[in-house]
Amino acid sequence: MAERLTGSDVQKLLADPSGENRASAAHKIAQQFGEGGLTDKERSIAEDIFSLMVKDVEMQVRAALSSNLKDVPGLSNDLAKALASDLSDEVALPMVTFSNALTDADLVEIVRSQNASRTKAVAQRPAVSRFVSDAIVTHGDEESVVALVSNTGAEISETSLNKVVDKYGDVPRIQEPLVQRPTLPVSIAEKLVARVADHLKDYLVQHHELSDEMATDLILQSRERATLNLNRMGSSGSAEDLVRQLKANRRLTPSIVLRALCVGDLDFFEHSLSALSGVPINNARILIHDEGELGLRSLYQKAGMPVALLPAYRTALDMVVKAELEQSDEDPQHRMRRLLERVLTEHEEIIDEFGADTVDYLLTKLNRLGQASKAA
Repeated sequence: MAERLTGSDVQKLLADPSGENRASAAHKIAQQFGEGGLTDKERSIAEDIFSLMVKDVEMQVRAALSSNLKDVPGLSNDLAKALASDLSDEVALPMVTFSNALTDADLVEIVRSQNASRTKAVAQRPAVSRFVSDAIVTHGDEESVVALVSNTGAEISETSLNKVVDKYGDVPRIQEPLVQRPTLPVSIAEKLVARVADHLKDYLVQHHELSDEMATDLILQSRERATLNLNRMGSSGSAEDLVRQLKANRRLTPSIVLRALCVGDLDFFEHSLSALSGVPINNARILIHDEGELGLRSLYQKAGMPVALLPAYRTALDMVVKAELEQSDEDPQHRMRRLLERVLTEHEEIIDEFGADTVDYLLTKLNRLGQASKAA
């Protein structure tokens, strides 16, 4: 319950109208006003008092007023603007950050005409409209833009997001909150792909809408790094998490499973068949590595994979397993190239089932590996 202004407070103020006593009175009146228990007449009197206090020469009086009125419903717009434009940030910032008495037009004017700390305060408000966000992106500094893109309560137009990526797309402290926003337009997500670090690319794939082609490329790049021992630590857990996300987003397609296996990603293949079939991973591995043909076939069919391509998957699987068992000193990229050559030459049915895109992907990968081998 708020402290109420008493007769003794009034007498004290009359006897000693110091800044401290005036601030105490401002605090108590503002709290009573915020509680909403005043009559219309009392509210009118309180507002008249506030109109005087907002001009008080003592900053602590104005600060007490702002701190206690910042989130009060029904506050007059004139009073809110007066406090929000105070010369002292200690007075202005609480009002700029929280007061709903300020209109979008007021907030835009603050962004355009006041200092950077106040623009940042606007960006940190619980809710920020697109209109206000546009002004922050156009007129604000880097600190303000960081605050804006980190604020899940801020609506940011695609136009403004484009400006942010163009201007700050290479700045890590803007990249991360931008990538982790609840939603991103496809065009923005795809624009960020070329700029952000690998872990943020993974987040983009798992949490935002991308074109199927770009999503597939990013997923396979991520898994290929693991397969080539560039990111081997913890790869099993990361494969399981990625497969779960892809399945939830309906991206765990037979095509991507084949592409991953064709670059030697056994872990991803095992988790994919487990997830698609609903068979626990340990049981799925037993079936996949069964020496007979029945284990893989039954799991493969239960997962809803294309029957015509089982031989292609089996060829790739046999080569990957053999390479792992041999643990030779053969360069991983050379081994991957041999695998791709065999799958592509022995299984023309891939193009009938998946179309040219998958074959083009595998051929492109094969050519790149060939060029890398020559360069070495």
